[in-house]
This record gives sequence, C-alpha cells and structure tokens, in this order.
Amino acid sequence: MLKVYNYDIVFQEIPDEVTLAVNLTGCPVHCPGCHSPHLWEDIGIPLDETLLKRIYREYAGEVTCICLMGGDADPAAVEEFCAYIKQEMRLRSAWWSGRDYLPSADALCHYDYIKTGPYIASLGGLKSRTTNQRLYRVTGETLEDITSRFWK
Repeated sequence: MLKVYNYDIVFQEIPDEVTLAVNLTGCPVHCPGCHSPHLWEDIGIPLDETLLKRIYREYAGEVTCICLMGGDADPAAVEEFCAYIKQEMRLRSAWWSGRDYLPSADALCHYDYIKTGPYIASLGGLKSRTTNQRLYRVTGETLEDITSRFWK
C-alpha cells in the first residue's frame, strides 16, 4: 500500500513540466545521504484514487504532470496509479524511483517519465555529470535518456 507524506508543485524534477510531486513513504532503498530519510518510515495517508483526485483539485489547471516520488516497496501499485493519471486524469505521469528498476516494455505505456537509481553521494544527484541516476522520457516502448537536461 502506498502512503502519502506530503505533496507540492515542483519545477525541477521533470524538465518542461509543472509537476505535482507526491512524496510517498515506506522507502526500502535507504540511500546513505538521502535528503528525506523521514520517507523511509511507514507513515502517512493511504493513497487511493479519491485522495489523488482531491490533491490534484488543489492545483487543477496549474500542473501538467503528477510525479510519484518513491513507491519502491510496491512498484505494481505505482504502475496502477500512473496508468490512472494518464488515462483518467489526462495528465503526464512520472515515477521517481530510487532503484535501478524499469517497468516491463508492455507497462511503459503507463509512464511519461521514469527516474531510476539510488542516490550515491560520491557520484552526485541528477545535476552531476558523474551520477548513476537517470531520467527517461517514455514514448511508447522507447526510453530517451534526458538526464543531461539537468547538467549545466
């Protein structure tokens, strides 16, 4: 079960999108140096379609994308919510994962963006050219690595 800790509009996580970032708890990855270790805990409000629609209504007309930040303990639930975001809410969907996991080719249609990879302090985050993390734009069954969009 996915649980929501908090949410907000963000402008840097997904290039060219005004994103509603929904922070999920229960992260099993536990990256050393994580900027949000409180999200490791099993706390928050259970996420369902009603809650997701209520959160979105607060920002309706302002956002172009909803990004689920975390959810690594239940990737199948993340996939279901991303499918709902795309098909029913008619918004772009994104998953910000801390694992080196990509959905199967037949499941990619539920995502517009997927960020993968744990945070490794010595390699840096997405803004670092040495990062192990990757952000992909999904088009059909094609993944385009757009990580370089974060580099200056």
